[in-house]
Amino acid sequence: MEITVKGIPIYYEICGSGTPVVMIHGWSVDHHLMKGCMEPVFETMDTPWQRIYFDLPGMGKTPSAPWIDGSDRMLEVILALIDGLIPGQHFLVAGESYGGYLARGVIKAREALVDGLLLICPTAIQETRLDHLPALEVLERDEAFLETLSEEHRKYFTGINVVQTRRVWERFAADILPGLEAADYAFLENSLGRHVPYAVNVDQVEKPYRQPTLFVMGRQDVAVGYHDHWQLIENFSRASFVILDKAGHNLQIEQDVLFTAMVKEWLERVQAEKARLAAQGDQ
Repeated sequence: MEITVKGIPIYYEICGSGTPVVMIHGWSVDHHLMKGCMEPVFETMDTPWQRIYFDLPGMGKTPSAPWIDGSDRMLEVILALIDGLIPGQHFLVAGESYGGYLARGVIKAREALVDGLLLICPTAIQETRLDHLPALEVLERDEAFLETLSEEHRKYFTGINVVQTRRVWERFAADILPGLEAADYAFLENSLGRHVPYAVNVDQVEKPYRQPTLFVMGRQDVAVGYHDHWQLIENFSRASFVILDKAGHNLQIEQDVLFTAMVKEWLERVQAEKARLAAQGDQ
């Protein structure tokens, strides 16, 4: 489906019904990344949730727009999309990598409406995001299988994953590779990449966000690391903070069993908190 937002035809998919969960993918990938790791979670749950997946401008099936010259403009598009699809409704936000940075912008702009936040390998502090990264450490590698891949696919796969097996490749090929091959890299570099940090620091807050939150990071994540994220923890008074071993920037496919269990627990915490507040008459 498509919805025109600020003159841009945004591609989106909606699965299920119930409380909306807005999924924001990362840089240069597309909605397959979030759909591939999140749908298995919802298949295990009885509570109804409406899952909203979409492609950011310049990625997937959504065309770029030169006027989107940084994260502030990209956030404007996301907020307009939310207002167009679920106006005035309470919702949850899940963001991965750069999508986790954008998700924190959504919290700052729509905090009263957001009932929960999931951050998967999120970009932390833009200005220092490269200062504390670990070196790439491959912890499981199937060399015989890797030899079957094309040179291009092998480069994509081995440059970031710390578990390099057929099982992880199959998820990578389904969830991540389509976006990497479809992205408008000229737009990402020359337009969106001009002003990646927000004009106002999104992580300087007057009071903590008080709804259930989950940070999930990989111990071997060479893209965003995990060190700087702890500096953000006091901004989220109901946050679980998890660092998984044998997990890189694609931890959702490298440690998929643990990922599914943790996200399910987060959703259950959100549901319990909504019930608690409703019983108190706060909502």
